[in-house]
Amino acid sequence: MTRFLRRIPHLRTDLDWRDRLGALAAGFSFGRGRYRVLPGLYALGEPDATGPVLVTANYKLTVDLLRAALSGLSAWLLVLDTRGVNVWCAAGKGSFGTVELLAKLKQCAVADLVSHRQLILPQLGAPGVSAPAVAKQAGWRIVWGPVRAADLPRFLASGLNKTEAMATVNFDMADRLRVAPVEMVQSWPVLAAGLVLAAVAAIFGRLDFADRLNRFVRTFLAIGGIWASGTVLFPILLPWLPGLAFGVKAGCLGLAWGVAGSLLLGSGPWFGAALTLASGAVVSFLGMNLTGASTYTSQTGALLEVERSTIPQAVSLLLAAVLSIVGLLVRRGAQL
Repeated sequence: MTRFLRRIPHLRTDLDWRDRLGALAAGFSFGRGRYRVLPGLYALGEPDATGPVLVTANYKLTVDLLRAALSGLSAWLLVLDTRGVNVWCAAGKGSFGTVELLAKLKQCAVADLVSHRQLILPQLGAPGVSAPAVAKQAGWRIVWGPVRAADLPRFLASGLNKTEAMATVNFDMADRLRVAPVEMVQSWPVLAAGLVLAAVAAIFGRLDFADRLNRFVRTFLAIGGIWASGTVLFPILLPWLPGLAFGVKAGCLGLAWGVAGSLLLGSGPWFGAALTLASGAVVSFLGMNLTGASTYTSQTGALLEVERSTIPQAVSLLLAAVLSIVGLLVRRGAQL
């Protein structure tokens, strides 16, 4: 047992500056897809044959949360290959699933290491793993752990008794705002489009520099408002927006910004209508991205919502483009 333990890599439970810097970068989507650890079996502390076996994803932020939460404790950590995706998303996609769990149990010879046949899996991994199948095919009993890694010490100390608070899934404002930086960075094409459209608006302005600059700034602010509405305001206002589907909720917010932005920026009737339609469509699309982070939705429901929303969003953008062209022609005619 001692010789076998020496061949198993140990993970520190204290996080250093590199871990924190990597977490910050991943939080803003920089290198997020590559922020992972090698799948396999790890030791935390000095676990023995009676030590608990915890199962997690190989997304490094997830592993780091477990490391920090289990400081001072000893446990085995079985890391599945989820391609660098967190437990909740990987369970929905199937990579945190029954097949991968069975494969890693066999590959790492976990049964030869411990005297029990009990695995502790995160509750949010339940959509991807069949406990009866694991018990039937490999003889392991699955215990569903708490939602949050921070509750693991109390869960283990209580003899694996999970309180209602440990089993409750929250998606409060703090949780939603943690997702915002990723959405802000990944939605950069909206800002890029804003720069292009602002440049086009400036070109079609009068010859004087002040008018061209004014058109550039107003157009970019309008598009920037769309970007901010879909990536920051929507996560904040989610529970209070009308509708059930995320696309509908976000679409309502987008329409509201379109109207407000038109009035604030003095867009006029044609461009105001175009901004409202474009804002509703783009914010609706951006809002649907939040379904992957929310535990309010299912994979099937998210796919169905995308199918139903794509055509209305595309039609709205097309109408916005038509109205913008009409507005330019009307303005050109008025200047002649």
